[in-house]
Amino acid sequence: MTSIGSDAPSPASGAPVSPIAFRHRNFVLFWLCRLSGTFAIQIVSVAVGWQVYDLTRDPFDLGLVGLFQFMPAFALVLVTGPAADRFPRRLIMAACCAAEAIGAAALIWLTLAGDISTAPIFGVLLVFGVARAFFGAASSAAIPSTVPREALSNAITWASSAWQFASIVGPVAGGLLYGLGPEIAYGAAFALLIFATGAALLLKIVQHRRALEAGWAGLVAGFAYVFREKIVLGAITLDLFAVLLGGAVGLMPAVARDVLDVGPWGLGMLRAAPGVGAIAVAVMLSLVPIRDHAGRIMFVCVGLFGLAGAVFGLSHTLWLSIAALVVMGGADMVSVTIRETLMQLWTPDDVRGRVNAVNMMFVGASNELGEFRAGMTAAVIGVMPAIVTGGVGAMAVAGLWAYWFPGLRLARSLERREA
Repeated sequence: MTSIGSDAPSPASGAPVSPIAFRHRNFVLFWLCRLSGTFAIQIVSVAVGWQVYDLTRDPFDLGLVGLFQFMPAFALVLVTGPAADRFPRRLIMAACCAAEAIGAAALIWLTLAGDISTAPIFGVLLVFGVARAFFGAASSAAIPSTVPREALSNAITWASSAWQFASIVGPVAGGLLYGLGPEIAYGAAFALLIFATGAALLLKIVQHRRALEAGWAGLVAGFAYVFREKIVLGAITLDLFAVLLGGAVGLMPAVARDVLDVGPWGLGMLRAAPGVGAIAVAVMLSLVPIRDHAGRIMFVCVGLFGLAGAVFGLSHTLWLSIAALVVMGGADMVSVTIRETLMQLWTPDDVRGRVNAVNMMFVGASNELGEFRAGMTAAVIGVMPAIVTGGVGAMAVAGLWAYWFPGLRLARSLERREA
């Protein structure tokens, strides 16, 4: 047995170690940083979307709002990972939150100045996108250093729930704050980002840094490690293809309007349902953690994710659609917790930043390309058939990956790497 799962300081020999992440000061600070930072980004995204549309009335500009925030993760994947492995991760996190706080302040200034165009707003959003790319690689790589390995699975569950909670409440808060004035929304985001910066600076992270390989080899070491380690490759590509095929978020407005006929309030309930399921399961996993047969449980949950998606595609009743989406969110949370924990356990700390940067790129691709896939398929065969076939495709991915990656299927413990 070789344990490489966590780099947090271990307690004295024989002292009991709590498997609850929130009993460790470092993780509390990390979670507060991630929650407040993500909450702020959600507020900014909603407020900017409203403001840009008010300025132009052009839906294409709404697409650019998302594009400018998302594309840097792709463009900088060979930079963000090496940076997270070479430099102190807590300082990268703090610098990124501070840069985003400056961006929020710039949006306040542009709003108060009046008579603005979209160009400077998009410029600020590009800054947000770059900061998010560096923050994502550094923060994901830092999780194992915030808790002992006994609490790693719990830490990853709650780290994911921070994003889910912010994704549910953040847009609502952003809309309400924007109603009081865009400068109010940006001011709230600024305050949250300053808080996140302070929390990051207070972190104490043990990080095993070494000189990176020279030249191209150092830049692509994350990709090389992913393709060399079948456990990691299987975990990352499982998420990529399952969400690519099974994701249905992009088609929810069409389902709400044309299938369920429920209007904007119904769309809000549909959008919130997966997050509600994810948070409920996160609480359950904190009380009843997965002790054994992690790989098999993960594949079952990916299959359940696809099955629930197919049910959502067949449903013409609001309550059944919401129930299916809740199950999708819950199943995805189990899968994310197991997949991310196994990936962290099987990745040495000195390459963890680069591997997490690759993972972020694949996760982003699965979400963005998944919506594109769903839209293109719906244009050809219709909205509901597109969702159903996507769900069936996700179930097929679970079966194929279980066969192609037996090591991932047979993985058992979420507390240590077995070698």
